[in-house]
Amino acid sequence: MTSKIMALTDALGNLIDFRLLPGQAHDLRGTAALIDGLSCGQLLADRAFDANWLREVLSAAKIEAVIPPKSNRRFPAEFDKETYKWRHLIENFFQKIKEYRGIATRFCKTDTSYTALISLAATVIRLK
Repeated sequence: MTSKIMALTDALGNLIDFRLLPGQAHDLRGTAALIDGLSCGQLLADRAFDANWLREVLSAAKIEAVIPPKSNRRFPAEFDKETYKWRHLIENFFQKIKEYRGIATRFCKTDTSYTALISLAATVIRLK
């Protein structure tokens, strides 16, 4: 069984919230639940999150979407390229969390125990 971890971090790369998705699921599938009630100035995400509905939800919440447009968009959206460079912090978080072998190889049989392991690892990372 494979799983995908969708994480939301703060400006320093510390975990705020996360969701587990099936490995074959598209990234946008768990986005609505993850950003529900979110209040921030900007949301940085990769091309997989380039969807009109997401941009509209973020705009309604007064959150700037810093998402590069997909190459097949007829009318590509603008984004701040300098701000987008800070997206490496989320990649750094995933690199840190995958240092824990149980998370990288998913030894846990159930989603509940895997979620607990991710939360525990994120706490240890935050306390360092």
